[in-house]
Amino acid sequence: MVVEILKELRKLNERELLSYWVMGEYEEAEVYSRLSERAKELGLPEDVVETFKKLGEESKAHGDELYSVYRQKYGEELVEVRIPNVESLNVMGKFWKVNDLGDVFRNALESEKLAETIYLRLAEEAEGELRELYLRLAGIERGHYETLKALADKMGIPLDGDEKECGERA
Repeated sequence: MVVEILKELRKLNERELLSYWVMGEYEEAEVYSRLSERAKELGLPEDVVETFKKLGEESKAHGDELYSVYRQKYGEELVEVRIPNVESLNVMGKFWKVNDLGDVFRNALESEKLAETIYLRLAEEAEGELRELYLRLAGIERGHYETLKALADKMGIPLDGDEKECGERA
């Protein structure tokens, strides 16, 4: 999946890429916000609720930052890009029919790792301000990954290591 998404992203120009990531960060923010609400409904520990809420707020802030760069270069209107959002892929649907909280964390970890991997690959191909932005966003995604992993460890949620394969496949 990573290879196909990277292949499609490489076909985009800078404007389309920025638009894709702006919308992706806003979508991720919405997913984490919904996960926070769902975790609360399920009576999960407050740590889970607050972590999802915090990640949603951070994702919105990343979207705002990317959108600011986009507006400076291209104006207000985002262009439509028909490539699936790598960060929210499969996480939300699994959480609504949760039987195993480990599945939710594994999927969220995989999505964060996937986003980090793609940002790093895009940084290799970009220059200047855009390259620096991709590198910083890759670091932020790594931070999201570490936050989720630490919470899963704290809660004793078994993770079978599948989330590590994502970055290795790219």
